[in-house]
Amino acid sequence: MIAFGFRYTREEKGRNVVIGEIKTFSPTKGDLLRGRNPLEILKAYERAGCSGISYITASSFRGNIETLKRICKETTLPVLRKDFIESKTEVERTAEVEARALLLIARILKEKTPEFADLCFEHGLEPVVEVFDEEDLKFVENAKTVLINNRDIFNPSDVDLSRTFRLSPKINAFKISGSGISKLEDLKVLKAVDAILVGTSFMLAENTEQFVRTFVEAKL
Repeated sequence: MIAFGFRYTREEKGRNVVIGEIKTFSPTKGDLLRGRNPLEILKAYERAGCSGISYITASSFRGNIETLKRICKETTLPVLRKDFIESKTEVERTAEVEARALLLIARILKEKTPEFADLCFEHGLEPVVEVFDEEDLKFVENAKTVLINNRDIFNPSDVDLSRTFRLSPKINAFKISGSGISKLEDLKVLKAVDAILVGTSFMLAENTEQFVRTFVEAKL
């Protein structure tokens, strides 16, 4: 399997495995960049000790492939591209900009998920399969990395961290919990998964680097 990088960070440095998301816009919170350069956020995440970077290229989140390309060139950390992938050409585009991983949403791809995962591996990408409920689990049997989304992508106001605790025991893979993680108390999910992915709360922080570091260095 291609090393996405997170498990080795935990073993070698003994810190929480935190993936910092560079998120330009939120449907519920609005503009998150607030005039800042995305690369400025990237450097703050690096200094704070993030194990990896996530960037949303979806136009509905005001993202784009060119910014992803810039991020990939500016960091040695593994970069995950998040988008609503439905086309195989997008797998190729992701590899071309030298991202290390690509999000595949099981609720969207359904029975095509394993096929897209295989295509990712063929292009040197780590497929990160997103699940939301038990129905999605049948599409991740062979997945090596799974992201449990605590948010319903079709109903963004529905966020529940208990989804991580409910689904985690049923997944045999490297597990990431994402969405709804905004305060140190939420790090309890790390008792059920290997890593967390945080975007909105990091982007809204007054002092990004300092706030992110508290998550990375927190004792569970």
